[in-house]
Amino acid sequence: MPTYKFNYFDSRGLVQISRQMFILSGTPFEDNRIPKEQWPELKKTMPFGTMPVLEVDGKQIPQSLAIARYLAKEFGETIRFNTPNPIDNHKILTLHTICKEKIEVEAWVDAIADQAMDLFAEIRPYFMVAMGAVPGDKEQMKKDVALPALEKHFGYLEKVASKNGSNGHLVGSSLTFVDLMVSEFVTTFSQFFPSLTDSYPAVAAVKTKTINTPKLKEWIEKRP
Repeated sequence: MPTYKFNYFDSRGLVQISRQMFILSGTPFEDNRIPKEQWPELKKTMPFGTMPVLEVDGKQIPQSLAIARYLAKEFGETIRFNTPNPIDNHKILTLHTICKEKIEVEAWVDAIADQAMDLFAEIRPYFMVAMGAVPGDKEQMKKDVALPALEKHFGYLEKVASKNGSNGHLVGSSLTFVDLMVSEFVTTFSQFFPSLTDSYPAVAAVKTKTINTPKLKEWIEKRP
């Protein structure tokens, strides 16, 4: 088994979904939470001068979404791109059909992840002001930036989750890394917008089902 070392600050951010995949898959890893005062020196050793960086047997993989996609494939039995059942309505599907459906599902998982990142990019200026990282009018940014971004992108996510049957998953019928990703976004955004999911019940169901996954629920209750 490879050895994994996950480098990030002592915070959740976009990396939490990767930590969760380690927990759900039962894979040992070093959760290297770097003090901010050590960062200026360590920054020089990172491929793009940023974190997170995952080390796999000492080899570095940067960028949060690239890491998440890598781990989703590595831990395929637990956090998987859903593979269609080869028997559908008593008809054995051809290998070509099975592969084609799997590719389409993988594409949708990737598309939702990219869409969620678009949301993050649009709403980030609001959070920079809200948390005091940059100067600005918090209430004005909320009105002009945050609320329009949430309404637009959560509207998209609600349509996707509803079309998937409002079953607590965004794609298919089992956990994928985009369920983790959207659940984490809901958790963070709801701290600033408590009634966020009132208008998006299918998205709320994704969060509820995800955080109640037994291994994840246990970890959330005692995580740093």
